[in-house]
Amino acid sequence: MTKPLPARMRSTFLSYAFVAVNAIAVSASSGEPVYAQSMVSAFAQSVAEAAAREGEVAAFYRANAYQPIWTGDSEEDLARRKALFAALSKAGDHGLPVIDLEALKTRISNVGSVRDLGAIEVEFSKLLVDYAQNVNSGILTPGRIDEGIVRKVNRLDGAEVLKGFTLTSPDNYLKTLPPKNAEYSRLMREKLRLEAAIQHGGWGPKVLAKALKPGQSGDAVIALRNRLVRMGYLNRSASRTYDASIQEAVQQLQADHGLTNDGVAGAGTLAQVNVSPEKRLASVLVAMERERWTNFERGARHIWVNLTDFTAKIVDGGTVTFQTRSVIGKNVSDQRSPEFSDVMEHMVINPTWNVPRSIATKEYLPMLQRNPNAVSHLKLIDRRGRVVKRDAVDFTKFTARSFPFAIKQPPSSRNALGLVKFMFPNKYNIYLHDTPSKSLFAREVRAFSHGCIRLGDPFDFAYALLAKQSRNPKATFHNALDTRRETQIALEQHVPVHIVYRTAIAPAKGRVTYRRDIYGRDAKVWEALKNAGVALPGVDG
Repeated sequence: MTKPLPARMRSTFLSYAFVAVNAIAVSASSGEPVYAQSMVSAFAQSVAEAAAREGEVAAFYRANAYQPIWTGDSEEDLARRKALFAALSKAGDHGLPVIDLEALKTRISNVGSVRDLGAIEVEFSKLLVDYAQNVNSGILTPGRIDEGIVRKVNRLDGAEVLKGFTLTSPDNYLKTLPPKNAEYSRLMREKLRLEAAIQHGGWGPKVLAKALKPGQSGDAVIALRNRLVRMGYLNRSASRTYDASIQEAVQQLQADHGLTNDGVAGAGTLAQVNVSPEKRLASVLVAMERERWTNFERGARHIWVNLTDFTAKIVDGGTVTFQTRSVIGKNVSDQRSPEFSDVMEHMVINPTWNVPRSIATKEYLPMLQRNPNAVSHLKLIDRRGRVVKRDAVDFTKFTARSFPFAIKQPPSSRNALGLVKFMFPNKYNIYLHDTPSKSLFAREVRAFSHGCIRLGDPFDFAYALLAKQSRNPKATFHNALDTRRETQIALEQHVPVHIVYRTAIAPAKGRVTYRRDIYGRDAKVWEALKNAGVALPGVDG
């Protein structure tokens, strides 16, 4: 490693170096001193070497003829350095890893050669690219965290980042990078609120009780009262009894956490009351990362399915115009609903259910082997498309691999897809649909499907979609439904569908609400964020 020059010599050296690197476009015929030309060549070589393994950064410098954008003494270079340092100093506001800027300044002060200067030049560019990509589209690669997170993230091109940064005001460019949606801003505010709560000692002792209900009194009720006060659900009170004000506060907390809001603090409610602000902050940081993954144009009209919230919404111009309860995939390895975005193209009324092969072989084949007349509402279809007579088949001969039939359920009110399905063709074979199992929508936790999203109010959902293209959407829908034949209605304007997973939700009005990590995915995301250097304030790791 090069030994640093003495301070006076280093100052002189840097002065010459700044002049030299700014003279990179000046030819020898212009009278530029030989030593300056030599230093320029050495600087360009050092930049090329330092950027050799950084493809996008190297591409920028090749196109830029290895001119400096950071290490010169021009006003532009100074402005870029100041802007980058300011952004990096506030990286923690976005839940990004915090860089040791003092260590970076020490490295800069220890520059002792043109080679060192070139390395610092590239280091600044790498810092900018990393920051830009992280704050714009996330720190993590979703698919590496959980097999159910199949979302594709649009990463900024590093060469384009550097080019854009140099062609405009550095401060203004950096302001364009974070997500601009209101949800992200509200999550940032919640982050500050939770950090303040942590700094002031949290929300107090946990409530040590299995359940509490109105009319009760005692130490556990006092602990519940105090915790509700510190969480912001209850005004200061000296009551030692579970009175009407505590009941109302509990109901509000239940509503904010997706619980049955009966005002009784049962085991599920107390579990949410006892969650620490640190854990809530982790949920917010994960939600911010997930917002960065979806930092793209979502569509003026789009469908937003939050798996943890068990809801499906139609959003128009940023406002929720329709909402219904949903049932999502079971919390088992091959049935959890995946996270991705696609585009809804049509709906199918009176659909046929083409049973997925995994269900046909894992669930129905064993039933048919025990009783050939089982699941008689389903039809077996051979490779020529003919209906197979069951009494002519020995199902015990087949394995899951050799089973030669397709299984279909014709349109009917008993059809597993109900009377309508909404299609956004994708390789995961996921769609939204009706269901005859209406009772499941009354459950608090609604994870019962094989992966597709069941809707509580599918007809109303269809009317809302058709309203954009029909004067009488209800009549349009029921004219097709009444035929009892499978009918496809195309959406004249395709609608983006986003299946997401948010355990911290920041609505336009009211406080941030929280949901359970039903699939354990957010726990995995948080571990990955910690491994990437994200930490809670005052908490190791």
